[in-house]
Amino acid sequence: MNSIKFLKFTIVFCILFSCSHESKVEKEIVKIPVNIKIERFDQSFAELTRENLPDLKENYPFLFSEKYADSVWINKSKDTIQLEINDEIKKIFNDLSEEEEQLKSLFQHVKYYFPKIKEPRVITITSDVDYRNKVVLSKGLLIIALDTYLGTDHHFYEGIQKYLKQNFERNQIVSDAASMYAKNRVGPIRDRTFLGNLVSFGKELYLKDLFLPNSSDARKMGYSEEQYAWVVANEEEIWRYFIDKQLLYSTDGELMPRFLYPAPFSKFYLEEIDNEAPDRVGQFIGWKIVASYMKNNDVSLRQLLLEDAETIFNKSKYKPKRQ
Repeated sequence: MNSIKFLKFTIVFCILFSCSHESKVEKEIVKIPVNIKIERFDQSFAELTRENLPDLKENYPFLFSEKYADSVWINKSKDTIQLEINDEIKKIFNDLSEEEEQLKSLFQHVKYYFPKIKEPRVITITSDVDYRNKVVLSKGLLIIALDTYLGTDHHFYEGIQKYLKQNFERNQIVSDAASMYAKNRVGPIRDRTFLGNLVSFGKELYLKDLFLPNSSDARKMGYSEEQYAWVVANEEEIWRYFIDKQLLYSTDGELMPRFLYPAPFSKFYLEEIDNEAPDRVGQFIGWKIVASYMKNNDVSLRQLLLEDAETIFNKSKYKPKRQ
C-alpha cells in the first residue's frame, strides 16, 4: 500500500514540476523584445495608381519583376478577378491585429530557442490563390498570401480537393508560419530511408510544438480534431503496420506520398483503414519518436537537429501507447 502511495506522489510531483518548469519558461519568453508589424501590401496594391506605383516598387522591389512594364501592374490591379479578390480580402481581413499578436508570440518563442534568428519583415499579399505557396519565408521576409485563407468553403476554392482546402482557414496562418521556421531549422532531408523521412518531419513538428505551445496538436498537424483523434487512437496499429511490412529502412519512394505527403488519405491498401485514415500519419509517428527521444535523453535542441535518424530512433525508446 505504501509503495502505491509513493508512486502516486511521484507521478503528481513530476506533473507539478513539469508544469512549473513550463510556466517559468513562458515567463521568460514573454519578456523577449520582438517588434512585429504586418505590412498590408495587399491593400496598397488594391489602391494602385500610376502616381503611387513608383513608391510601391521602391518599397517592395521583390514583389515586382523587372521584366514587366508598369502597364502590366496597372492592368492587373484593375482586373475583374483581382477586384473580386480585393473585396473578399477586405471582408475577412479588414483587421489583422490578432494575427499580429499571435506572430509576436511565435517569434518570441522562435528567438528563445534560436536567439540568432531575427524577426522578419511580415508582408501580406494576394497571389491568385497560389495555395502551394501560402506562406513564403526568404531573406528576412515572411510573405503571407491572404487569398489562401478565406475559409474552406469559399467559392474561390471550388475544384480544389478537400484535403488541400481544409487548411485554407484564417486560424492556420500562424501555424503555417511556424512550419516555415521549423523547416528552415531542420533543413533538407538527407536520409532517403522511410525512417529518415519520418524523423525529419518529426523534428519539424517537435519544433513547431515548442513554437506554438498554446495551439492544439491537431492544428499543428493541419488536422481536424476528428482526424487527430483517429491517429491517436490508432497509433499502435499504424506503428505495427510499419514494422510488419518492414518499411523503416526502405528507400521506396512510393512510401512518402502514401504516408508523409498531403493526400486524400494515407494508403495502407486496407479498405477498412484507408476509408478512415487521414493523410500524413507517418509525420505523426515521426513526431512521437522525436518527442520520446527528447524525453528519454539529456540533449539540446542543437544536438537533436544534428543527430541522424537511426540514432534518434534507437535511443528514443519509442513505444506507442495502447488505447
